[in-house]
Amino acid sequence: MAEYNCWMNQNLYSVCSAIPDEQRKQDMGAFFKSIHGTLNHLLYGDKAWMGRFTLHPFSGTVIGQELYADFEVLRAERETTDRQIIEWSRHLNSDWLSQPFEYTSNVDGKCRVLPTWVLVTHMFNHQTHHRGQITTLLKQLGYDPGVTDIPWLPAISIG
Repeated sequence: MAEYNCWMNQNLYSVCSAIPDEQRKQDMGAFFKSIHGTLNHLLYGDKAWMGRFTLHPFSGTVIGQELYADFEVLRAERETTDRQIIEWSRHLNSDWLSQPFEYTSNVDGKCRVLPTWVLVTHMFNHQTHHRGQITTLLKQLGYDPGVTDIPWLPAISIG
């Protein structure tokens, strides 16, 4: 899923780089208003979860606020974060994943304890969910996001 995340982000950022900044930031009625807002939220979510998982808390803004106004800076941070997620995922093990994990939600401020594997699954599911919103917004603007299915992930191709 870390490899898929990286591949899909590269694809979407490539498509988004062809869209004028004003259009990328246009409020299209999505939960995080625009393509740019949703890209920011995706990065925020990944940084928040990775901060929890690595015990290096992310001290970013609150949910929904823009992390990076400049698209190229946002893209560079996305690439760095994706590399970090891939490297981190290579060291996961079943013992750690089966442990209870306590965290405080950035949504409602409540403390929760869940199996770690549930929260790691949530991080990857969250990415897929919001990228689905971005692909819809791209299609509405007339841009083709390309194939998004896991079997097309180059890293898993056979032969």
